[in-house]
Amino acid sequence: MTPLFEIESLTHRYGSVLALDDLSLSAESGAIGLVGQNGAGKSTLIKILLGLVRHTAGTVRVYGSDVTRNGVGLRGRIGYMPEREGVVPGLNGIEYVALSGELNGMPRKQSLRRAHELLSQLGLEEARYRRLENYSAGMQQRIKLAATLVHDPDLLLLDEPTSGLDPDGRAAMLALLQSLAKRSDKSLVFSTHLLGDIERVCRQAIILENGTVVASGALDSLLAGQPHAFLLQWKSDNDAISGEFLAALQRSGAEVASGDELGQARAVVPEQWATQQFFQLARECGVTLTDLEPEEMDLRTVYRRLVGMETAAPLPVIGLAKRDESGVAP
Repeated sequence: MTPLFEIESLTHRYGSVLALDDLSLSAESGAIGLVGQNGAGKSTLIKILLGLVRHTAGTVRVYGSDVTRNGVGLRGRIGYMPEREGVVPGLNGIEYVALSGELNGMPRKQSLRRAHELLSQLGLEEARYRRLENYSAGMQQRIKLAATLVHDPDLLLLDEPTSGLDPDGRAAMLALLQSLAKRSDKSLVFSTHLLGDIERVCRQAIILENGTVVASGALDSLLAGQPHAFLLQWKSDNDAISGEFLAALQRSGAEVASGDELGQARAVVPEQWATQQFFQLARECGVTLTDLEPEEMDLRTVYRRLVGMETAAPLPVIGLAKRDESGVAP
């Protein structure tokens, strides 16, 4: 099966600014999360995949075709939802979506019919004749998605589709993207800095930092975590006793990193370790274990460790198993 896209030694500069640095990767069809902070290179990569930006060096193929040589031909198979406002003031919803269809080569009657269908499916039926400047932020995001889908593309490039939405609007947009991600005839690249959104929608992820790929692959593999890692909380009479407990863990073969607060730690233990050893060492040192659980990874934890934002100290134990939907920035 031909990969969705293949990238080899991709470099791109905006003058003296290096946006992408010798980037190489490939991805299979499906829902792919493109993760990174603002300035990591996400939008640049999407525009290069679309053929809107001619890259400085390297090779980029989408569906086996070189984007430099066949960019116009590929655009019929790709739908693009930009991050910034892409609506045209003065047009109503039907006119805007139908125009997008015509620009993608659809006959006018077909594009109008398709526009009516999409606005009904996306909950904009009653606002179809309303001017776009009178749409709410959530409605503008949905109308941009309709314009992205009007020509029935195989690949959707979505640049921060939940940006600027209130909680209800964000939940509605994510539900739409989840339904698209389940379709076998559609692939999507979902660029965002909201890591919880990636976990809800995507099965693959690409993590960018400073224009380079720090990790990519199936989301399940990225979230597999480190085997035999545990998160601990305990109570003790003083710091010296806590320090003695940590030293005892280390003498027993555990790799230990203190948490952000006193009485917390992350311990990676040998394969033959029995959980009861934690309690035995705690009793011997005079501390009381209040929480002990295997480490469960979320994308935020993986991201922070990969880019060096979190090297040794774990996140607080309480609530760690819950998937985080906050942004990357601390």
